[in-house]
Amino acid sequence: MDELGPLSARTYPGTAWVQGYLGGGPKIVPARRAKYEADYGRRGKGYIFGAFRPATGAAFTADYPGRTAANWLAFLEQVEAWLPAEVERVYAVLDNLKSHKTTDVLLFGLAHPRWEFVFQPTYAPYLNLIEPWWKVLRALALKGRRFETWEDVCQAIQAATAYWNRHRHPFVWGHRRRHRPRRRPGIALVPKAA
Repeated sequence: MDELGPLSARTYPGTAWVQGYLGGGPKIVPARRAKYEADYGRRGKGYIFGAFRPATGAAFTADYPGRTAANWLAFLEQVEAWLPAEVERVYAVLDNLKSHKTTDVLLFGLAHPRWEFVFQPTYAPYLNLIEPWWKVLRALALKGRRFETWEDVCQAIQAATAYWNRHRHPFVWGHRRRHRPRRRPGIALVPKAA
């Protein structure tokens, strides 16, 4: 569990083909970087909190106006309701944010004995499997879009989370999904007989 943020209603750059001029005449040229109108305004901001079940690939997100201990506790209650009752043990991998270690959060852990909070070491976000999922969520919800209000950002995040849950797959640490079988090792190094 972690938070994606802070996010704001603004333009998020994407990758796209733009029309450019090459050699005096108009031609379609691939852009090195997507070009978009400069956006200097911030039109509302907030935080997206998320929970992720790597074994099933299921994800849950909720938006909050701030990153406070009260909002974090409300999110934990929502996650508790979201998790199936047959799950016996919940390991919540958290970073060392102050709001994750407040007395109310520790009392939540005592009130819900199936929960165990595991705090990742400093400078080691790769140990939390939700981090690569945040990258996927940003690509699904934000990349290449312009948002006028914070509510538009929240709707995009909820739509992307729903899309992910419809097409989810288990996350396996250190493995990429491959669409074709791997080659046998050393197949290119076999010398031909003369």
